[in-house]
Amino acid sequence: MKLDNTKNAQPHAGLTDADIVYIEEVEYGITRLAAVFSSKIPDRIGPIRSARITDIDLVAQFGNPAFGYSGAQRKLLPDLAAGSFVNVSANKGGEGYSRDNSRRAPYNYFANGVTMLERGGKKVSDAPDMGWAFSTNVPTGGTSTDVAGLKWSYSKARFAYDPVAGTYRVGLNGSPARAEESDNGQQASTVVIQSVKQYKSRFHDKWGAYTPMEETVGIGKAVVLRDAQSYDVTWSRSDAASPTTYTLADGSVMPFKPGQTWIVLYDRARTPSLKSLATEPASISPSPQPSPSR
Repeated sequence: MKLDNTKNAQPHAGLTDADIVYIEEVEYGITRLAAVFSSKIPDRIGPIRSARITDIDLVAQFGNPAFGYSGAQRKLLPDLAAGSFVNVSANKGGEGYSRDNSRRAPYNYFANGVTMLERGGKKVSDAPDMGWAFSTNVPTGGTSTDVAGLKWSYSKARFAYDPVAGTYRVGLNGSPARAEESDNGQQASTVVIQSVKQYKSRFHDKWGAYTPMEETVGIGKAVVLRDAQSYDVTWSRSDAASPTTYTLADGSVMPFKPGQTWIVLYDRARTPSLKSLATEPASISPSPQPSPSR
């Protein structure tokens, strides 16, 4: 499911139940979330927003999933139609989508995940084996890292390790990332900062703002955070139908910590800020918010 990621989207609904949460850049230097649900399917997810060109390759590694979103620009529709997923977007019907009148539009559009899966029917594939490794044991060779900060033109993300919970507290756009269903907010067991080739796609909105394309097929560098440690890894993906692997320098698979994984698709031209809590500022000042794109 595609979710909004501006300050107006808070608190998110259902996001704590996602197995994987991706952060991807869209127009104007803002970001959106792509949440993958398999272990648990919540009956309220949102706020839901529209699909982008990056999503097509991104979701293909999960076989033939049900992919839900609010809509897409007209020129992108043929590309989405050729994608490896079952389209359960609002473009294909409103069943399972609803407006929450306690929130203002367009940040009030929510989806029932159970209904989305039912709409996909037998065409939806079983969750594939991604080849990822999970272990409670902390790998050796890491670098002490308590806080990771990432910036875009009009968006920010921050992951700060909580030694009591053993997870990373997620901050989005200068504020703690809140959750409708939990006072603990959004927390990640593992964080992957995946450096990707990013360039201007052929798609743009009516104001001329072009959509970035983030390439998730290929090979590149990444940083994995878990248990207050960071690890330099290599990510690789041979084609869109194949899963993404994350390997250490010796070629072994990087073990993730069991729990929710957040993956940030980050332009390889940028460098994330990795710090210890002792040197990290107390807070990140909010970024100005542009007029929302679709």
